[in-house]
Amino acid sequence: MTRPPDEDVTLGRGLQPGDHHYRAFVDFPERYDLGAALQFGLLTALGLREDHALLDIGCGSLRAGRLFIVYLSPGRYVGIEPEQWLLDEGIRQELGQELLALKRPTFSHDRTFTLTAFGRPFDFLLAHSVFSHAAPHQIRRCLAEARAVMAPTALFCATYWRGCESYTGEEWVYPGRVRYTADDMAAFAWQQGLVCQPLDWTHPSGQTWIAITHPAHRDQVRPVTNRCQIVAINHWLRHPVVATFGLARRAYRRLRSRRTPAESR
Repeated sequence: MTRPPDEDVTLGRGLQPGDHHYRAFVDFPERYDLGAALQFGLLTALGLREDHALLDIGCGSLRAGRLFIVYLSPGRYVGIEPEQWLLDEGIRQELGQELLALKRPTFSHDRTFTLTAFGRPFDFLLAHSVFSHAAPHQIRRCLAEARAVMAPTALFCATYWRGCESYTGEEWVYPGRVRYTADDMAAFAWQQGLVCQPLDWTHPSGQTWIAITHPAHRDQVRPVTNRCQIVAINHWLRHPVVATFGLARRAYRRLRSRRTPAESR
């Protein structure tokens, strides 16, 4: 479908990650919606419900936050975003003042991962595409603060770029990326009295999802998978009409195969 030129400008289409636009600064604008849906789908699949408290670390322009804020009960969404202009634009362009007043989210612009500043525990924590730019000392700081605010059964979901070697620098890297080995990510968590395990959940740019918990509650991470979503996304990227028709046709065939002889007559 052809979009009006002014819509492409408003949505930042054609810009690159890191460009000064509220959508482009966090990722390719063309997949802004897809990244939001996958974050929301993962946390709800892991048990997030409207009465839980969620801390969104690096909430950016409310890419996923706009979905969580609407879903959660008032006062249950908390976000940290160092770039105030980015959050302000997200509120103006994606949330609006009415929803802001109705849902009463809380925000901080702290740059040093001071998660304890809110003085409350959280049931879920999210750090999407944060460790993929952070130095080791920043990850340790974030995890130490996270442990202090995680409720006993809390789940902390995060992404990182997995590699054969780990980044050893001291600086935040953006819009570039850094990589860590799975062993080093597990060690970062263990040093703070936490454990982490990989999650089978796709990511638009290929990052790895992990779930971080208190050791006594590591078994609460239910196996989640979105293989069907991966297939659907791949088809959608190639041809939306073919993808929709193909998925509908397969669903219809499955339903027919489950009918009893009596139902078939």
